[in-house]
This record gives sequence, structure tokens and C-alpha cells, in this order.
Amino acid sequence: MIPLRSAILRPGPPREANLCSRCLVRSRVHPPSTIRGFLSSSRSMGILANQSTSPLRKTYFSPNRLYDGSQTKGGMLSSFASANANSQPNSSNSQPPNDSSASPSSSTGTPSDSIASESVDSELPHRRRKRLKEQTSNNEQAEPSLPLDASAQLSNFSSALPDTSLRRKLAAFLALTKPRLSFLIVLTTTSAYGMYPISSLLTLDPAMTPLPTLSTSTLTFIYLTAGTFLSCCSANTLNMMFEPKYDALMARTRNRPLVRGLVSRRAALLFAIGTAVSGLGLLYIGTNPTTTALSAANIFLYAFVYTPLKRIHVINTWVGAIVGGIPPLMGWVAAAGQTATTGHDTWRDMLFSENSIGGWLLGGILFAWQFPHFNALSHLIRDDYKGAGYKMLCWVNPAQNARVALRYSVLMFPISIGLWWVGVVGNGFLVGSTFANGWLVREAYHFWRHTGMQGSARGLFWASIWQLPILLVGGLVTKKGLWDGVWQKIFGQPEEDEEEYLYSEDEEAAEDEVDSKQGDRAVASSANQRSTLSTA
Repeated sequence: MIPLRSAILRPGPPREANLCSRCLVRSRVHPPSTIRGFLSSSRSMGILANQSTSPLRKTYFSPNRLYDGSQTKGGMLSSFASANANSQPNSSNSQPPNDSSASPSSSTGTPSDSIASESVDSELPHRRRKRLKEQTSNNEQAEPSLPLDASAQLSNFSSALPDTSLRRKLAAFLALTKPRLSFLIVLTTTSAYGMYPISSLLTLDPAMTPLPTLSTSTLTFIYLTAGTFLSCCSANTLNMMFEPKYDALMARTRNRPLVRGLVSRRAALLFAIGTAVSGLGLLYIGTNPTTTALSAANIFLYAFVYTPLKRIHVINTWVGAIVGGIPPLMGWVAAAGQTATTGHDTWRDMLFSENSIGGWLLGGILFAWQFPHFNALSHLIRDDYKGAGYKMLCWVNPAQNARVALRYSVLMFPISIGLWWVGVVGNGFLVGSTFANGWLVREAYHFWRHTGMQGSARGLFWASIWQLPILLVGGLVTKKGLWDGVWQKIFGQPEEDEEEYLYSEDEEAAEDEVDSKQGDRAVASSANQRSTLSTA
């Protein structure tokens, strides 16, 4: 069924231009009046009449639509069927259509809808693939939504309980604290507390540290944990209390308790004041004034600087990173105040002495970690941030948002090496941190290369979720000097050390004996001199 090129290439209206060679021969053998009867008696007439289900039009006859001279995409036989149903004015053999359903006026729906549906149904596979590819490149695919955070889940749980239920109120107030964020801050604080170097006096005798865990007392650790958590509760509650009308505009925050009316603003304010007073009081009693001042400064920065700055300038992300870097410094200072042996435990000694370098490095890790974590998270909900009026890099400058995430991910390498260099952690931390930081940098590179597209933002977000605990737990496990007492207890003290110790004692005894003899000689000589002078 090869079309006659001499007839096909002519764009004129003759009916033979719309026929293939076999049908054209049959049309010339039979008179024009019998063509319709011939097609109606054939089985293919029912298929051609319903163009939306025609298999012939999509397999063989569809490619021939380029030669039929018509504007439709139904192929030759579909044009031939429409030519029989609709008469052409300049054709001598044309007759008025007997079927009224073939006229455009009698078709259901608007003409534009029928044309659009016909064009979509008759679209070729390669053209469909091209169209879908262009739509994918031009229109961004929707990112999968993030799971509900702990505050939203607690709010849903609280709203499902009776109004007079005590569990309803407790769940609503717990939702104000952002439990997962508060737990993460407590983890960073206690990890820095545990990574503070063990005193050399504790590592001399294995019996003094049978299972060394923390560098200071357990009571101080409890005070630090409880005080830090209550301080976080206060800061998070103030943050929610200042922006409920903006939280209602975002899908991520519209389920918060103040937005849904589960807690009143007055009750939230009293809760924030109560948790701040109790948290700072526990830190002052159980740790030291410097740790308490750092916690109070963190509450002020988060609630009264970072929160309003989100609607003013993109610098708010850097302020929020400072807020995230203070808790590890709190844990370090709390341990430094308890283990101070010289008595000089002022804020200058604990913050700006040589022993405070480890605390600043741990704070630097949390400061740098904020950018890949938050930039990836904000990219996933950038439309909500834009709709609520928050000035975030994710929609103000997406390219810079990706560059900043990659830049601070790379910064994690020198900071981790610095912890090993100053003697806070051992050699094992270098191996573990290299793998964890390499994973983060890899995801940040994809995030920068694709500007958050193709799932790179979600990959960076989950990489940051796992990378930080790996670093903190790895630092605790590979703490410098942590396992010295354990190894000495298992394998005992080396004999050469005992010999050196005995040898040093013999030397000291010999030196004391020599000094005593020299003293006796000096006394004897002085006595002789006195006796000589007296006789003289």
C-alpha cells in the first residue's frame, strides 16, 4: 500500500490525493457512487468511523498524514472517510452527506475540545516523548513532601483528645518545644561535655577509672541536660508565639498548636517564662555562670534576633547558625568549670584560654553543619517560605543557596582535622569523619550542580541528618585517652615502665644521700673552723 507520489504530493482537493495505491485502483474500477458502499461492507469501516480507537491509524496510516494535504492527523483512510462524509464544493462527484453526525455542528462538545482530543489521541510516540521531555525541562517536577515534624504530630494527637483531657494539654505544650530540635541541641551539648579531655591524674591509675565515660561528675551532667532542654523549650515557644499568622501560611507549620488554637498566647508566654527561669536556674546551680550566660544569650538570639530577621534579610541563616554553634560551647565550658584545678575558672579562662580551642572547634562544626542542612530543607519548601514572606536564599537566590551549602560542607574537613590536631580525639576519628564528611560533600555537590533538582535537595537533607550524629558519637568513642585506662587494666603496666620507675626512685635516694653527706661535711668543716678560731 504505497501511496502514489504524483497524486499525493499535489495539495489540491481531488479525492484521489487522499488514497493509497490499492484503494485508488479500486476506486477507478468501481464507480464513485459505490465507494461508500464498498467501505461500509468492509470490516474496517467500523474502525475508521471511530478514530479514537482505530489501530490502523496509529500503525500504518498515521505516518502518511504528511502527504494527504489535510490538517487532521488521522492518516489517509481517515481523510478518505471524512471526504466521503463531507462533500467538497469543487468536486464533481461529491454528494451531500447523509449522516448528520458527521457535521461539526452535531458533535458533542466544543470544536476546540474535539480538535485537541483528536490531536492528543493521534499523537505519534516520538512526538509524545519529545513533548513530555520538554514539559519536564520547562516545568519543574514537584518534590515529594517531607514527613510531619514532631510538633505537627503532637498537635494532631492533641486535637483528637477531649477538651478536658490532661493529655491534650500536655501534648499541646510539648508541641511548643519542638521536641526533635530540642533533643538535637541537647545531644550536641552533652557530646561536647563528654569530649572534654580527661585529666591526666585520672589516667595514671586504672583503678580510678575502671570504665571512663565522662570527664566530670554525673550530677553536673544531669543539671546540664535538664537546663539545656528547658532553655530550648523557652526559645522555641517564643519563636512560635511571635509568628502564628505566618506559620498558618506554610504547610510545614500550619499544624502548630498556636495556629490551631490548642494553646492560648498567654499560656504560651507563661510557659516560655517558666521554662527559661527553671532552665537557667538549673544551669547556674549545677554548672557555672558562664554556661548560664551562654544559654541566656542563645534564647535572646533565637527569639528576638533570628525570628524577626527572617522577614528582613537572608543574613538570618547565619544568625541561626551562630545559635546552633553555642550549645557545644556550653557543654565544653560546663566541663571546664568542673575540672578546673588551678582555681582560675573565670569566663575569660574558660572561653579564651588554650584549653578552650576544642569547644570552639565543636561549635564550628555545628555552625558549618547548619548550612547544608537548612539550605536543603528550605529548598524543599521554598514556595511556602516565599508565600509567607520569609527572606531565604532558597528562593531569593537559589544558585547562591546551593553554593553556600557546598562551601560549608567542605569546611567540615579542616574543622574535624583540627579536633584531632589539638588532641581532643584520636586517630580513629579521622577515618570516621572523613567518610561522613565525604558523603555530605558528595550530596552537596549534587545539590549545587542540579540547583536542588532531581532529588538532590532531599538527598542532602537526609545526609546531613545522619552525618552529624556520626561525628558526635564518633568523637565520644574515639576520645583521646578514653581507652588508655581500659587497655592498662587489661594488659597491665609494662615492665620497662616499672624498671624506669624503680630506677628513678634509686636515683632520687642516691641524690638525697649525697646531699646529706655534703651537708654533714659542711657542718663538720664549719665546726672545725670555729674550734680553730677559739684556740687562736
